[in-house]
Formats: sequence, structure tokens, C-alpha cells
Amino acid sequence: MVLLTPWGGRKREAVSSDFDAALTQEILRTELIRIKALIGTAALLGAILWTVYLVAPEAVGRVWMGHLKPVYLYSILVPFILFELWVHAVISRHLALNRDLPVFRRYLGALIETSLPTLALALHINAMGPVQALGFVVPMTYFIFIILSTLRLDFWLSTFTGFVAACELLAMAMFYHPDPPPDLFYNAARSLIILVCGVLAGAVGHQLRRQFEASIKAATARDRITNLFGQHVSPQVVERLMAEGTSTESDIRRVAVMFVDFRSFTAGARERSPQEVVDRLDGAFAVLVDILDRHGGIVNKFLGDGFLALFGAPLEAPDPAHRAVAAAREMLEANARVNKATAWPLRIGIGVHIGEVVAGSIGSPRRKEYTVIGDTVNFAARIEALNKDFNSQFLISQAVRDALGEEAKDAVALGEVPIRGYDRPMAVWQLG
Repeated sequence: MVLLTPWGGRKREAVSSDFDAALTQEILRTELIRIKALIGTAALLGAILWTVYLVAPEAVGRVWMGHLKPVYLYSILVPFILFELWVHAVISRHLALNRDLPVFRRYLGALIETSLPTLALALHINAMGPVQALGFVVPMTYFIFIILSTLRLDFWLSTFTGFVAACELLAMAMFYHPDPPPDLFYNAARSLIILVCGVLAGAVGHQLRRQFEASIKAATARDRITNLFGQHVSPQVVERLMAEGTSTESDIRRVAVMFVDFRSFTAGARERSPQEVVDRLDGAFAVLVDILDRHGGIVNKFLGDGFLALFGAPLEAPDPAHRAVAAAREMLEANARVNKATAWPLRIGIGVHIGEVVAGSIGSPRRKEYTVIGDTVNFAARIEALNKDFNSQFLISQAVRDALGEEAKDAVALGEVPIRGYDRPMAVWQLG
């Protein structure tokens, strides 16, 4: 993502840093899955071995030439599980600290893990003999490590795992041998297959990593766009625009429109520094916007020392009138509390009307803005302005009063009031 600003290089570095951190987190999480799979597999094999040994000891003795001692295998499985638990704890700590594992530790861990089947194979050879042991199950356990190495999402680590397994199996076959000496090419062919499996596992892991990278890049870019764009319009608008694109068509919605304005703010601002004005306004907006969010409303746009809020657009919201009135009541209470703790008290004027609007992205082909248009918006603005005439703080229209029903018992009728821009007076109600 390229941002054409004088600080474009820094922004690209920030995006890259976010991407690297997210990718590291995902790789460490897949590494934890791999370790859990290894621990579970080792525990399951140990349980199966012990169960079979207890249930059919004669069959086990026949397979193992009468030389099986479970303690031999548990001397491999138990240290292996303890080692993996330690690795799991180390990776979890790095994950919590958002740090990556050093490369040499990854390769060292792969070497130790892949060497444990070799130790088990040595015990098998001592118990069963080289021919029987090399043809039995332990050499196949290398494939468990190779398959699960794909979760490392690293081509070279998986290849290294296959290489270690191939070399150690070949070394065991050549070192522990009956007379006559074993055929080098015979055993090398088998080790070559293991090495090829390691390379293929690495290729699969690399492809998974590329898919992870693509997903994380998209998610990182989306988060940054949402965070940046969401500072200028509501997060709900951002989500809709990103989901539907800039071609979002306008539609007709029934929306509760709220206008909020701070009374006599300009007069108070003249007596204070610009920074004091900004700080006071930001603090007041922070409280009110938080209340809007809790009630399902959004700020469509800030209007100097006030704002336009919507309930029911761009996302559908049940009972938009109830939500708007509940939010307005809470705003008045919150503002009263803030006024008691500040040297610059602010008086709010709120007007709410409900009706149909045209909602959508409106503007030029190069720059659009999500907004609502219609008489409902204009009328809500006119109602809010009437707070000056009635020395009130919260006025609603007849449509809102009707939508509230029994919940508006405390509404005070102000009668048919002349509205600027309208031919006939309209009913207006006051709420506390």
C-alpha cells in the first residue's frame, strides 16, 4: 500500500512493520499447533504401546523377538514430550512478547526432534536386530516429523528435517549391519525418498506461507484503512464502503436524524486559546460519541461545534427513534456531569426527527462522501435550532413522539410552531 504523502516512506515502513509482526504471530501460532500435534502423537503411541503390552504380551514378545522392555521406549518418549513442552513454553513466551524465534534455535530444535526417532531406532536394533528393526515401524516415524514440519511454514526447515532424517537413517543402516555389508545404493534410495518428502513438505509449507502473507497483507491494509478512515467518518460507514466498494448505490431508508449543537460555544471560545478550545471540544465529543456508539448511532459528520448523527443508516437498526431518544437523554446527563467538573460548562441543544432519507455515497467520481439527504434531515436541523427560542435542550418532532408511544409520557407539547422554510407550523415536543 502506497500513501502519496511527504511521509510516504515512513508510512510504508509502518505497514511493513505491522505486516511482519502479524506474520510472525501467525507462524508462531502454527508452530504451537505443530508442537501440540507432536506431543499428542507421542502420548497416543505410548498409550497404545503400553495397552498392547498389557493385553497381549506374547504377541509383543513375538514381534520384538522377546526383547521388548517398555522402559526403553519410554526413555525416549518421556524426554521427547518434556522437550516439546519446554519448546511450547518458549514459543508461547515469544508470542506474548511479539518476538520471533532466532533462526538457529529453529534449526537446532528440528535437529533434536528428528534425532529422537534415530535413538529409538538404535534401541530397536539392539532388541530386534538390524534387519528386523530397519524394516519395522520406527523408520516410518520420520514421516510424522516431515509432515508436521509443513506447519513451520518454512521451505528450508522442512527440507532440513527431511535431510536430517535421510542422513541419520542411512547412517544407521550402514553402521548397524549384519554380514555381509549392506548395499549402499539400496539404503540410499530409501533415504532419498525421505529427503524428497522433506522437500515436498517444504514446498507445501512455502505455499501455505504465501497464502498467510496474502491474507495478512489484506487484513493489515484493511485495518490501517479502517483506523485512518474511521477517524474521519464512522467505523460503520467504513465497514460498509469496504464491503460494497465505492459504487455503493443510494437507497431509501427510514432513519432517525439527530442534530447536536453546543450553545454559545463561539462566545466562550473567544476568551480562550485555540488549544483550550480544541481540547474542550474534543473532550465533549468523546463523551457524546461514546454514548452514540452504545446506542447504535453513528456520527455522519461533525459541524464545527456540533454534529449530525444517524440511527438506521448505513446499517439497519431496529427502533431508531427509541435509540435516538435514549442516546439523547444519556448525552444530557453525561454533559451535566462533565459541566460540574470543568471550568467551561457547555449547554447542549439536541433535535431529533425520523423519516425517510436518501442514503449513500454522494460526490464526484474521484471523491465521495457517505451522507443522507432529504426533508427529514432539514427538518431535524430546524428542530434543533428551535432550542434557542424555547431555551430548551432537547426537542423532538411529532413523528418521533408517535414512534415512542408510551415511552414519551414526559414529553411536553409546545404546540404548532412556525418552522423556517416550511409553509405551515409543525408540532414540536420537548423532552427532558
